[in-house]
Amino acid sequence: MSAALKQYLLVTGNYWAFTLTDGALRMLVLLHFYQLGYSPLQLASLFLLYELCGVVTNLVGGYLGARVGLNKTMNLGLALQVLALGMLLVPADWLTVVWVMAAQALSGIAKDLNKMSAKSAIKQLVPAGADSMLYRYVAVLTGSKNALKGAGFFLGGLLLTQLGFQGAVAAMTGALALVWLLSLVLLTQELGKSSFKPKFSDLLAKSQAINALSAARLFLFGARDLWFALALPLFLASELGWSQQGIGTFMACWVIGYGIVQTLAPALTGKKSGRMPERSAVIGWAFLLAALPVALALTLTFVLPDQWPTETLLVAGLLLFGAIFAINSSLHSYLIVRYATADGVSLDVGFYYMANAMGRLIGTLLSGYLFQHYGLVACLWGSAVFVLLSASCARWLPKSA
Repeated sequence: MSAALKQYLLVTGNYWAFTLTDGALRMLVLLHFYQLGYSPLQLASLFLLYELCGVVTNLVGGYLGARVGLNKTMNLGLALQVLALGMLLVPADWLTVVWVMAAQALSGIAKDLNKMSAKSAIKQLVPAGADSMLYRYVAVLTGSKNALKGAGFFLGGLLLTQLGFQGAVAAMTGALALVWLLSLVLLTQELGKSSFKPKFSDLLAKSQAINALSAARLFLFGARDLWFALALPLFLASELGWSQQGIGTFMACWVIGYGIVQTLAPALTGKKSGRMPERSAVIGWAFLLAALPVALALTLTFVLPDQWPTETLLVAGLLLFGAIFAINSSLHSYLIVRYATADGVSLDVGFYYMANAMGRLIGTLLSGYLFQHYGLVACLWGSAVFVLLSASCARWLPKSA
């Protein structure tokens, strides 16, 4: 096994471990504070700084990665997540909205340092010009990460049921601390360190391709979180009476399936025939995705429950949305690594994931607001609009990668 491959596997292992705790923590916080009587908008506020810090972190983290190396930014992300989990081990009376927001903010910084480092590292470990290999590596890393994030949702619901909030957080803190210590010892290669010293002005000086793809990514992930982040789990709990563990299991299965489809995206988008995805593929898959929330919103509005039960509709609709969304996301993830400049790759990837974090922030806030005032169907219409905006932004991509 080559040294580069060993480093790739270490990076991937770190990313997996982090993602598992990140998914579990999100489900823990959402379900625990819903139990305490928080409104949808209050729950959205708990994740406000998490997403906002992700916006800033991706820009600054990309700059740091180019200057000091991706191994250091990855280890810093692991350390900050351990600290964020530790903040939630305080007595229950201390768990105010402000305190949890601060812990979530630290977790948001940690998550995007970790993700930016892992995605940027692939550009360094794949030979120049090997686009097919690059697409496959990106798809495997992204798909496996999302499958583990889904497992984290399940783990969060299970741990909350079995150990309670404090016990669940304590277990995750200890496990991730061990991963961090191992990473400090084993992750040694200086990945992603640029040959030049980037300036802060380099953070926003992007090509048209990266700007267009970043804008498309913002609306794509805003579309997902508009109904998936808060509205869906709250609807399942408040309207359909699902249990904590049931919600965690269902959302876990969705994200796991989403991750599996992402790993298959190269085969589904023409790689076997020798064709690599380009602008037309991004736009076409986006239009197909937009049709799903529209169809689901219309069906929920006009089809009587006794003709087609709401639970059946949501499960079927969410599974289809997840599969098509996974392909859209995988196309974007490949193209950003393809477009990024090899020297100082983390600057371009960081800028792109800054837009990703901004989309999640906007989607989460709109999800809480629309669900509280207008219900789940309004969230679905908002999701469709955001997907169409994503397709419009993709029109500015180069015709071929």
